Amino acid sequence: MDSLPEDSSDTSQQASVSNDDDQRLYTVPYRWWKEAKDSCSALDSDGRRGVLYTGTPMSSYAGPLKIINNIFNSDLAFNLRRESDSAENNENDEVGVSGRDYALVPGEMWLEALKWHSDSKAALKNGRSFSAAEDDMADVYPLQLRLSVLRETTSLGVKISKKDNTVERFRRACKLFNVESEQLRIWDFSGRTTLFFSNDKNKSAKDTQRQSEQEILLELQVYGLSDFIKSKDVKKDDMIGLLPNGTSFMMNGGTAKSNSSYIWGNTLAFGGGAGESGSLGLTGLQNLGNTCFMNSALQCLVHTPKLVDYFLGDYSAEINNDNPLGMDGEIALAFGDLLRKLWAPGATPVAPRMFKSKLARFASQFSGFNQHDSQELLAFLLDGLHEDLNRVKCKPYVEAKDGDGRLDEEVADEYWQNHLARNDSIIVDVCQGQYRSTLVCPVCRKVSIMFDPFMYLSLPLPSTTTRTMTLTVMSTDGNAPPTPFTITVPKHGKFEDLTKALSTACSLGVDETLLVTEVYNNRIIRYLGEPGDSLSLIRDDDQLVAYRLPKDAEDMPTVVFMHQHAEEPFIRGKLTSNWKAFGIPLVASSKFVNGLDIRDLYVKLLKAFLIPPEDSVDDDDDIERTASEELSEVEDSITPGVDGPPEFANGKKCSTDSDADLEFYITDEKGTIRDSRIAMNELVPSRPGRLIVLVCWPAKMVKQYKTRLPSSLPQIFKFDFFAKRPQESVSLYKCLEAFLKEEPLGPEDMWYCPGCKQHRQASKKLDLWRLPEILVIHLKRFSYSRFLKNKLETFVDFPVHDLDLSTYIAHRNSTSCNRYMLYAVSNHYGSMGGGHYTAFVHHGGDRWYDFDDSHVSPISEDRIKTSAAYVLFYRRVADS
Repeated sequence: MDSLPEDSSDTSQQASVSNDDDQRLYTVPYRWWKEAKDSCSALDSDGRRGVLYTGTPMSSYAGPLKIINNIFNSDLAFNLRRESDSAENNENDEVGVSGRDYALVPGEMWLEALKWHSDSKAALKNGRSFSAAEDDMADVYPLQLRLSVLRETTSLGVKISKKDNTVERFRRACKLFNVESEQLRIWDFSGRTTLFFSNDKNKSAKDTQRQSEQEILLELQVYGLSDFIKSKDVKKDDMIGLLPNGTSFMMNGGTAKSNSSYIWGNTLAFGGGAGESGSLGLTGLQNLGNTCFMNSALQCLVHTPKLVDYFLGDYSAEINNDNPLGMDGEIALAFGDLLRKLWAPGATPVAPRMFKSKLARFASQFSGFNQHDSQELLAFLLDGLHEDLNRVKCKPYVEAKDGDGRLDEEVADEYWQNHLARNDSIIVDVCQGQYRSTLVCPVCRKVSIMFDPFMYLSLPLPSTTTRTMTLTVMSTDGNAPPTPFTITVPKHGKFEDLTKALSTACSLGVDETLLVTEVYNNRIIRYLGEPGDSLSLIRDDDQLVAYRLPKDAEDMPTVVFMHQHAEEPFIRGKLTSNWKAFGIPLVASSKFVNGLDIRDLYVKLLKAFLIPPEDSVDDDDDIERTASEELSEVEDSITPGVDGPPEFANGKKCSTDSDADLEFYITDEKGTIRDSRIAMNELVPSRPGRLIVLVCWPAKMVKQYKTRLPSSLPQIFKFDFFAKRPQESVSLYKCLEAFLKEEPLGPEDMWYCPGCKQHRQASKKLDLWRLPEILVIHLKRFSYSRFLKNKLETFVDFPVHDLDLSTYIAHRNSTSCNRYMLYAVSNHYGSMGGGHYTAFVHHGGDRWYDFDDSHVSPISEDRIKTSAAYVLFYRRVADS
């Protein structure tokens, strides 16, 4: 029942009350309520006594609630007469036997009673555990009714109309509130009706008359009052409304016990389709603006069995306000409040604004409304909840000790106890495990073993799929034009895989080597040379050029030529302000003495770009052609030797006026410096490393060469929107094996060896030692580096019903079960920096639901496995 009207003097025929969650009232079986109230101090702390009302048939009076009992009547109407204060003594009498005694309680007290019943312990007489998921019954549902204070102000007129409720709910109401056959008693523990009457006493006679003519539309949450519990022919397995002593219920397969004499209704009802009233937990989260990442992670957490039980209980007693690593309990309180709203019966999609504001306050990276990573939020939230709920008020200092030859079991237990001495919370109880880390020094072979806790496992996605890459190969003798080659390499291979494949493709000679570079804006921006470098550092839109150099190039200086031409008329000896870079750098290894040697070397490299005389007049049109067409033309038209242009007759260089107009300058890697001009008859000063030369062209010389040719370089991979890439697939077990594989530490993660007394690039091996009850697995789909941001669309084949990790546990003497069942998935659809997050949740029996922000809908189990799966949530399966 929602809040009462502020002003009943309104002359309107109806006054609606807002559906505020905190104002909801619940009608529950009186016996169910009294058992919790008598045993739970939180429910009886204020000594609140119930006000008794008895139901009587509607008397005949003039007013809007007067009805005529005939075949056209579609309303149920009755009076609720308030008994005298002395009747409160009857509260301790034997009630509830007939099932016609109800209690009216506020929402927060209903939750306390619900928690008390769920925490109690018992078992069915026949030994069978009861699961709320086994019966398709929504036992919590809203009922619309209309109230009016009758003239004598000691009774309430109640009308339940078919037009305000569904047919099924109206039918239930007729059975629940039928006052003709049996006595109906309702105990109000909320105090709302008393307030209603006290407000009415302050009104004048005229106002009272107007009040009696007014109907107040209210919504009452009905819980545990199944209309079939009185049916004499109900089957034993259908007795869900009133269960005998010894009942337990299960949520997502996790079992909670009860020692109450009766448990009314589905304590956690899973029945019904998405959005159906009473389907507890099937409530969506509104998207506040790019908050789907947060909604996805939250839905997975609020459906984690032990966390639901914990936050529906009195968790505030464990909030640690003194933890400097915590957030003064604010994150825990915000999460707990949000979880309760999502599990409230009849709830509509919740706007998590308060939680979002708390999140932004303590984690500025999540402020604003940009898209973020659901796994990063999950990591922060789990850690924040742990610190806010850490039962350790004063953390002792604990020094980590090496194994020193002791048994692993002894060392592992010591590490774990040291961890628990500083960290003890519901998150540690449920979500934290332990792995063994083994480091081996490559020099002295010192072995160091440590045992560290983990909150989740971040698994790499191994791939056997290859990657195609297109590079341009340049000769350094001027005998061949630039030629593109497309090669196939392992997708996560090394640079040596690239050079090997490219050497084969271009028929590299035994006396040659490749200098691979990246070219951007007509200059070389990096040199790729480390064999162990990952190919993931090369992006699809990069332009790579490989120069064929003699193997003895290391003994000779390497010259890199960059080109510019004047956009204004060229004046010899004067550099104009408008110079434009063009083409790609030319590279050669050769001995040189003076400027003339530099010029001859450069002109030799230009042979491949000369335009035959008959094509010179068409250069303007030729510039517009594609690079592939030009490459083909040059291959066909340029032949070294006597068939070449007259400048190179008989293979020898003949100086021309155009060549003499070229000007050479020693410059920097960007080609912006022209301070040191190279004179033809002067010595060129030697310097370490590569000599970078800037060549300035006259306009007339530009027309003699295919300058457009080296400017149009192919990309490593040009994406075709319509091209269908093969679906890549890998097993979750393969991902785990890749995670546990021994590998050397990176140069930035050097380990200080206590034997060598130096930092060493040790090998590291991880092993699972202790597994948590809730296992969270993060699939590393996103990769980040200095040059690359990428998402892997690999399809991971993960088990749904039986994830068996027995063979991956290093602790062979562990008695814990190592089998898990999937209960939630956080999905990411789309590409880097955008896309959309959703969640799949297992919600009772064999049912799965798709949580897409505020929309919740059923989904078949065969649709759970997709290439969008990002974070997997598993719960341990109980030993059979």
